[in-house]
Amino acid sequence: MCNLYRMTRTAAEVAKWFAAVEGGEGANFAAEAYPGYTGLVVAEGGVRAMTWGFPLALTGAKGQPLKPRPVNNARSDRLATPFWRNAFETRRCLIPLTAWAEAEGPKGRMTRSWLSLPETPLFAVAGLWRPSAEWGDCYAMVMTPSEGCDAAGVHERMPVVLAPADHARWLSASSQEAHSLCRPWHGALVIERTTDPWAKSAASTKPPPQQPGLF
Repeated sequence: MCNLYRMTRTAAEVAKWFAAVEGGEGANFAAEAYPGYTGLVVAEGGVRAMTWGFPLALTGAKGQPLKPRPVNNARSDRLATPFWRNAFETRRCLIPLTAWAEAEGPKGRMTRSWLSLPETPLFAVAGLWRPSAEWGDCYAMVMTPSEGCDAAGVHERMPVVLAPADHARWLSASSQEAHSLCRPWHGALVIERTTDPWAKSAASTKPPPQQPGLF
């Protein structure tokens, strides 16, 4: 699953790449996107800044409300469940990115492995979005099993990578047709394994990727 991705292009570049109306000006988003923080999506014909993750209400042992948890990944086999159904049927979006990361290695010593498309500075993965009382508009990334493709050597699931020809279908086709796009990416992938620790140190100005984020 994906709890960290890179998006190093500006809102203007995203708008031009996806033939969308430029938006998201002034949004405070970083080159590395983490659950619960702001990212850019293409929705309703425009580039928009939203929070990554649908809020999941939590309660404490005594029934007291706790801070919601961002559910940032939606399993493709659960898109018909109540948590995701309305967004999947009525509010699909494109999530622009330049690479996504997965954790590899033994627990406590996991490192970051980055996956991207060769010679492709920007591409889109499938997303859902909805308004929320907690964080305003928010989005989630759709995940599918990676069996049979290059990403399977890194993680058992991967984002639904969309070919440019499938962007419009994901955004506006019927739920049944959109679901048919939720499949592994069988094109080439660039896999960059690094020695960078998966979780940032406490002194870092960026938060560690949150776990778990798949629902």
